[in-house]
Amino acid sequence: QVQLVESGGGLVQAGGSLSLSCAASGSIFSTNAMGWYRQAPGNQRELVATTTSGGSTRYVDSVKGRFTISRDNAKITVHLQMNSLKPEDPAVYYCSADVVVLPTMSSERYWGQGTQVTVSS
Repeated sequence: QVQLVESGGGLVQAGGSLSLSCAASGSIFSTNAMGWYRQAPGNQRELVATTTSGGSTRYVDSVKGRFTISRDNAKITVHLQMNSLKPEDPAVYYCSADVVVLPTMSSERYWGQGTQVTVSS
C-alpha cells in the first residue's frame, strides 16, 4: 500500500508564511502528478496547485504569486510554500500523488491525511 504523510501545518498570522511537506512511501514504481488540495469547513475540496513529474506547475488563481509547489522525485516528496497568507487560505490541506503501484503496475491516486492551516489576525 502507498502512504502519504503530511507535515508542516499550523497556525500563522495573516501575511505570514508556512511550508507544507508530503512524503510518499510504499510499493511505488513511479510517481506522476503530485498536488495540493484544500478544504474549508462546509466546502468542497479544491485544487490549489499541481506539479507534473517533469516539474511543470499549475496554480489556482487565488494563490498565484503567493504559493509555490515543488517536488523531490528522489524522495517522492511534494512541498507547498505558502507566503502572504490570507484569511481565505485557512483550510485542511491535502496532498495527492498519482502513482504507478507495485506489483500490479496500475495507476492510482493517493491522498494524505490532511494538515490544518490556520491564519490568525
